[in-house]
Amino acid sequence: MASNLPDYVASAQPLAMSARAPWYKNTAQTYAGIMLWFVFWQQVPFGSSTEAGGFLSHGLGTAILALVAAALICHFLFYVVPGMLGMKTGLPLYIVGTSTYGVQGGLFMPGFLMGVLQFGWLAVNAYFSGLLLVLPFGVAMNSAPHMIVAAAWAILGAFMGLKGIKYVARVATFLPLIPFVILIILSVATIGGLGKFDANALVTSGQAAGAGAPLSTFALFALMISYVVGFFATAGAAGVDIAMNNPTGKDVQLGGIFGVALSTIFAGGLALLTVAGAYGMAQGDPTAMAGLKGLNPAEMMGVIMGTKVGAVFMYLLVIAAFPAACFSAFIAANSFKTTLPKVNPLISCGIGTAVAIALVLSGWAGKAAENVFPVIGASFGPVCGAMMADYLLAGRKWAGPRAGFNMAGWISWVLGLAVGAVDFIAKIPGLEGLAGKIPCPPVAAFIVGFVLYLVLAKIGLQSKTLEMPAKAEG
Repeated sequence: MASNLPDYVASAQPLAMSARAPWYKNTAQTYAGIMLWFVFWQQVPFGSSTEAGGFLSHGLGTAILALVAAALICHFLFYVVPGMLGMKTGLPLYIVGTSTYGVQGGLFMPGFLMGVLQFGWLAVNAYFSGLLLVLPFGVAMNSAPHMIVAAAWAILGAFMGLKGIKYVARVATFLPLIPFVILIILSVATIGGLGKFDANALVTSGQAAGAGAPLSTFALFALMISYVVGFFATAGAAGVDIAMNNPTGKDVQLGGIFGVALSTIFAGGLALLTVAGAYGMAQGDPTAMAGLKGLNPAEMMGVIMGTKVGAVFMYLLVIAAFPAACFSAFIAANSFKTTLPKVNPLISCGIGTAVAIALVLSGWAGKAAENVFPVIGASFGPVCGAMMADYLLAGRKWAGPRAGFNMAGWISWVLGLAVGAVDFIAKIPGLEGLAGKIPCPPVAAFIVGFVLYLVLAKIGLQSKTLEMPAKAEG
């Protein structure tokens, strides 16, 4: 009965249809802004790979095919079901999640988890934004000036997220145009080298600089998918909040096709084209090859466009990234208001910001592809998998809030997390042999979450469904 519901669930009201809009006015542009963030696309050519040639070691075509596969997985496995649940209910993620994790468990999963992980994103944003701010002055990565600037960036982003988000939101819609234009300019500037690009020469150059043997084709696909899905996983679950602003299922699908899949292919694809073109233009000139210094297109901008223009581009990318830092703090604050209502958001977010700064100073945030994205994928892979299973079992609709802790959801999450985090677990003494045993851990975590939820639900480990006081729209 409704009386058994916590206040935060009982008081939830669905977003009225009159307040919703087509996909091109909200969903697509929101996701495009996420995928155009420079922290994502600057690492697409190499991800977390230290092997020679990165994702370009087997040629441009193979790298783009792997990127397309990753983009489609993000859309179909990680976004569509959360998006449909948001559209059909008009309710936010922390309410919709009570079906999968229970009304008591829903306070922690996915609501509180989503809030906590925002400070990981704040740390990543601060680290890389700080780096682009100091690079034009010849300041080294992880130096004291870099750390000071990055810490100040985290504090400013958190403050604006809590106190001035309405001002940030006014310009946030237009700022993704900056990386959009920069990516086009970089790819056009280097397009002349594409015909000369030689993957073997790139691998040879990388090995001469101390990189390891190139990835196998299978490892390349698995690592590309792991990288992209790890980056996207929280945004996939947030599809509930984003697509609740859509009136129809067609809007949900089109918003994902354009905002998730095509934006991922656009941003990552142009990053790959830029790096391949730059190396093609430098082909045959050892000095020019060495001057490119790796596979990061953002750090190549000074070489490609000239020092002054490259510096301007770096600062423009940082400006475009600032709203993301603010929104991280804003999302965390909203999450903590619901899950920790007696704690002042200034205190909870202040502690979170301090943790984010610690992650920056330790250098942990600087290894986003190795540290942050795998944690995100491991955490939210089983969430998205279990949500899909719950959605299908309910007849492609929201089942409604469930009592207490829904053990089908919690068991599937814990075991899915263990699978997704296997490479971190392998760092424990005595468990080193687990490293690399599970290819594409975020997708494996999704599969475990999906299959286990189905099985556990069938054997009766779902808690009972509670009645909502007002019927959700949809």
